[in-house]
Amino acid sequence: MAPLAPSGTSTLAERTGIDLLRFAAIGSVDDGKSTLIGRLLVDTRQLFDDQLEAVGAASRRRGGTEMDLAFVTDGLRSEREQGITIDVAYRYAATATRKFVIADCPGHVQYTANMATGASTADLGLVVVDVTAGLREQTRRHTCIAALLGVDQLVVAANKMDLVSWRQEPYEAVKAQMEALARRLGIRSSAVVPVSALHGDNVVARSDAAPFYRGPSVLEALESAPAGTWSALRDVGAGAGARLPVQWVLRHGNGRSYAGILDGGPLSVGDDVIVLPGGHRTTVSALGTYDGPIREASVGLAVSVEVADDLDVGRGDLIAAASDPPTVTSNLGATVCWFGHRPLAVGDRFQVKHTTRVAPARVTEIVARLDVHDLALVTTTGLDDNEIGVIRLSTGTPLAVDPYARSRVTGSFVLVDEATNATLAAGMVGPPSLVPGHREQAG
Repeated sequence: MAPLAPSGTSTLAERTGIDLLRFAAIGSVDDGKSTLIGRLLVDTRQLFDDQLEAVGAASRRRGGTEMDLAFVTDGLRSEREQGITIDVAYRYAATATRKFVIADCPGHVQYTANMATGASTADLGLVVVDVTAGLREQTRRHTCIAALLGVDQLVVAANKMDLVSWRQEPYEAVKAQMEALARRLGIRSSAVVPVSALHGDNVVARSDAAPFYRGPSVLEALESAPAGTWSALRDVGAGAGARLPVQWVLRHGNGRSYAGILDGGPLSVGDDVIVLPGGHRTTVSALGTYDGPIREASVGLAVSVEVADDLDVGRGDLIAAASDPPTVTSNLGATVCWFGHRPLAVGDRFQVKHTTRVAPARVTEIVARLDVHDLALVTTTGLDDNEIGVIRLSTGTPLAVDPYARSRVTGSFVLVDEATNATLAAGMVGPPSLVPGHREQAG
């Protein structure tokens, strides 16, 4: 294991983002996700003394005699009072060769929407399983959601091995269950590590508590996992056209430029582009950043674009490569994770938020529900809380979309309650890719 970079040191990974791994800790409530992340951060010396003192004080207030490592990430008062994770807790860590962005996701069924948020930008899922309980339904559901969101590599922590006296049989049972699930979900790599998050065995350093295990520790598995952006890992974007959702219209002198974060592919001065959903074609005449003008913009860069023609472009429009535009449609087929307390039904109306555009939408059909055990689509007339299904939407204004399997940006959306502004569903354009025989479609 590489030594840690001193706090505040700017490594090559930090400056360039070349070796940045984003991972989400997922699984059922009480399986030990927050304790594992806390142990990872404490044992790699990522916390300052005052942070450790605050965690110790919170542990004593709860009546504990030892430091409760879950409090490292469970920062909300209600989380510490209830002993569960409610919101996604983001933490950051770095070794000499890698930088991590960690999303500690809630395991309680009530907060599945927050879990989906944490997994939506992850390159890898760190699945925590209590070996005394085995693979629970909520763990299966979380792993399914992560796979739907494009996460296709897992590190599985078979936790609480100390409670089964480090016997091999419970570990092998969890390993067999997770490997079978990973195969069915199309997960391309998974490593199952026997750990005790409470005592630190096999979390940062390898332990001899499990003589039957010869693999890496959790940290070593995370350090050796392929890192980078979601699209780079899947060659999505190789040959794909630029996508710039317009966030701001900037006025300067007698002209205008259109600012946003570039996705899909690079954009250069002189490129032919199309403004959607209107369909007007033009050419990029200038590109700018905070540091000044540039000739080419790379994916992920916040950039302003000037075009050769005087067009009516506003927030919510999409500037795309003319040679490879997304599909413009008002009739959208999608996979959704439903978080509403009442069932989703045909005829329900929402606001759909897609990139920077907000439009009214109505559910025209509920095609099927995904059975998380059999990974099969089942005919249904509605979706209950935390169910995954395939639906069709009719939108009040056209949207410029790509299949989610091709773009996390133009392929995703959320459904928002028109009255309360609460987020009720996370959507991915196209049917669930993890169901055999189904392929993504935009319309």
